[in-house]
Amino acid sequence: MPILHWLNDEEARKSSSRVAYRLLETDAGLSYGAAESENMLIQGDNLEALKALLPYYAGQVKCIYIDPPYNTENAFENYDDNLEHSIWLSTIYPRLELLWDFLTDDGSIWISIDDKESHYMKIIADELYGRKNFIASIVWQKRYSRENRETIGDVHEYIFVYGKNPELFKKVRNKVLPTDKQIKVYKNLNNDPKGRWRPIPITAQEGHATAEQFYEIVTPSGKVLKPPKGRCWSLSKVTFERARAEGRIYFGKKGDSQPNIIRYLYEMEGVVPWTWWPSDEVGHTDESKKELHALFWKENVFDTPKPERLIQRVLQIATNSGDLILDSFLGSGTTAAVAQKMKRRYIGIEMGENASIYCAPRLKKVIDGEQGGISKEAGWQGGGGFRFYRLGEAVFDEEGKINPAVKFRALAAHVWFSETHTPLTPNPSPKNGRGESPMLGIYNGTAYYLLYNGILGDKSKNGGNVLTGKVLASLLPYDGPKVIYGELTTFGAQRLTREKIVFKQVPYDIKAR
Repeated sequence: MPILHWLNDEEARKSSSRVAYRLLETDAGLSYGAAESENMLIQGDNLEALKALLPYYAGQVKCIYIDPPYNTENAFENYDDNLEHSIWLSTIYPRLELLWDFLTDDGSIWISIDDKESHYMKIIADELYGRKNFIASIVWQKRYSRENRETIGDVHEYIFVYGKNPELFKKVRNKVLPTDKQIKVYKNLNNDPKGRWRPIPITAQEGHATAEQFYEIVTPSGKVLKPPKGRCWSLSKVTFERARAEGRIYFGKKGDSQPNIIRYLYEMEGVVPWTWWPSDEVGHTDESKKELHALFWKENVFDTPKPERLIQRVLQIATNSGDLILDSFLGSGTTAAVAQKMKRRYIGIEMGENASIYCAPRLKKVIDGEQGGISKEAGWQGGGGFRFYRLGEAVFDEEGKINPAVKFRALAAHVWFSETHTPLTPNPSPKNGRGESPMLGIYNGTAYYLLYNGILGDKSKNGGNVLTGKVLASLLPYDGPKVIYGELTTFGAQRLTREKIVFKQVPYDIKAR
C-alpha cells in the first residue's frame, strides 16, 4: 500500500511511543453535578492526555468523533489553524495512531475534515487503520445559502468513517430516524385501518433470480401480469400469495396495475444511513454559531463549531445509551454536550483555557437543563455530571525513574497495560484497607503482581516491596506462571523457575514509554 511521506515523517511515526505517561489530577472546583459521574473533561495536550488514558480505556470506547484543525491558512481567535503542511501532518499522525487503540471491536472513529487536507487525512488514516476498515466518506452540507466570495463556493465538509471491524460495526450500527420529508410519502389511499402506508414495487433484476421468482399474477381486474423483460418478481410465489392473503398487495386504484407490497408507517424503524447529510437534516454552521451565542452571549466564540444535530446523527448511528464516547479535539464542547443529552458516557479533551472557559461552563448549563440545540428533541431536562481533570506529573522522570508522587494504582495501571495492552479493571480481592491488591489480574494464563509503596502494609527494606518467601506466601495464590514486579527479590534463578516466576525489577524493567 502506498505510504505518504513528508518532512520529518519518521519522527512523527515514532512520537506516540515517546510520549511520557502522565497522571490525571482532578479539579474539584471545576467538576460539576453527580459526584459518581464517569464523564471526564480533560484540559491539556491531547497527545499526552490520550497516553495517560490508554491504560484505563484501551478497547473501551464505542465511538470516537474528532474535529481537528483543518489547516486552512486562516487565523482563528481560539486556536491556531495555520500550521505549515508538514507540521500539520506530524501533529495529526500520532494522535490518530493512539485513538485507534481506544476502540471496542465493534467501535468506529469519525473524522471531520474539509478539502484543504482531506486527501492527506485519508491516506494517513488508511495507513494507520487499514483500507479494509474504511466505511464511508460522509458529505455534510454545512451551508444552506450560496457562498459568493470564493471562485467556487465552499458548501460542504467531509466526515471519514472507519470501523475497528466493519462487519461487526454493520451489525450494531443503528438506522437513522426518518425525516418529515420521508414520512410524507406514507399515505392511506384505501382507508386501511392499519394507517398510513407506501407502495414498494416488487420487481428486481433477474441476475441472481431463482425459478420461484418467475410466475404469472392475476390482478383483481383479471389482467394477467408477468415480470418485465430482464426482471423478476422480488418475492417468491409462496411469499407473494401470503402477502396477498394478508391484504398487503396493492394493484392501483383500478386493480390492474403492477403489484406493490404495502409497507406501513408504524413498521418503519428507520432508514439505512447514507453519505449525503443535508443541512436541513443535521444542521449548518449558522445554526451552530447561534447555539453558542445563546450559551455564551458573545458574538465571536468559535468560528467553526459543529451543530448539535450533526453530532446527534453520528451518535445515533454509532452508539446506544450508556456507550462511551471520546472527542480529543473537543473545541467548544459540542460532542460532550450532545453525549450528555443522549445519555452516553464521554471523555472530552481540550487544550489551553478553552476547557475551563467554554467546555466546563457549557456542560454545567447542560446538566442544569439548558434547552438549546437538541435538548427538546432528546427530551433533555438536565442531570448527570462530569469530573474536570488536568494533566499532572509524569509517571517517570527524564532518567526513567519512577516519580515518587506516583501512587500504586497509577503505576499498576501502567504496568498492566504495558504487559497486556488492555485496561486495568478493579481487583475483586483486595488485600488491604485501601482496596488495592498486589495481584493485578490474570491474562492469557499468566498472573501479574506489583509490589510497590508498601502495598502489603510493610514498608521496611525486607518487607512489602521486596519479593521474599514470606511475601510470596502472603500473595493471592496462583499455580500458573507469574510475573512479579518489585524492588528486589531474595530468590535465586532456580527458586524463581520452580515457583514459575518471572521477576521484573522496579523501576528498571518498567517501560517508561
